[in-house]
Amino acid sequence: MTSGSSSDPALAARLKARIRDVPGFPAPGVLFRDITPLLGDPGAFAEAIAALTSPFEAARVDAVAAVESRGFLFGGGVAGLLNAALVPLRKPGKLPAATLSEDYELEYGAASLEVHTDALARGRRVLIVDDVLATGGTAEAAFRLCRQLGAEVVGFSFLLALRPLGGIERLAALGSKVHTVLEYS
Repeated sequence: MTSGSSSDPALAARLKARIRDVPGFPAPGVLFRDITPLLGDPGAFAEAIAALTSPFEAARVDAVAAVESRGFLFGGGVAGLLNAALVPLRKPGKLPAATLSEDYELEYGAASLEVHTDALARGRRVLIVDDVLATGGTAEAAFRLCRQLGAEVVGFSFLLALRPLGGIERLAALGSKVHTVLEYS
C-alpha cells in the first residue's frame, strides 16, 4: 500500500529548492541529495516535518521509530506532532542496554541497525521515519526490528524517495503505508 508523494506542488517546489545535489558523494557515480540547506531554513524544516506527519495524524501512532542518523532530525519533530514516543534505531554499539540487531544491504555496502529490547511494547502502533528512501533496505530492517518487538508498523514516512531504486515498491510489499514528501526520478 502506498500513499505516494506530497500532493502540494508548491510545497514540493519550495522543499526541493532547499535540497542540494552533490555528484560523486559518498562514492563515484552516486548523486547525493544533501538536506542540510533545508535543515538550515526554519520555515522549510517546519513544513517538511508537517508534511511527514499529516498522513498519519489519524493513525493512532504510539511511537515513531527514527533511523540513525538523519532520521533522528525528522523523527523527533514527527513524534512531537503526533504526541508519540521516539524510538531511536541505532548503528551497532551505540545503545547501552540489551538490544536486537538486524543486518541489511545498502546500495553501496552493508550495515546493521539495533534497538533496545524494551523500546516497544507488544501491540504498539509504530511509524518508521527517515530522511531518504533508496532501495528500502534500511527501512525494511527497521520494519523487521519493530515487528520482532511485537509492534504493528502502521507506515513509513520519508522526506524524499529515489524512485528508480525501487524502495517504495519494496516497502509497499510489506503491507504498510509508504509516504514520501518528495520523489526524484
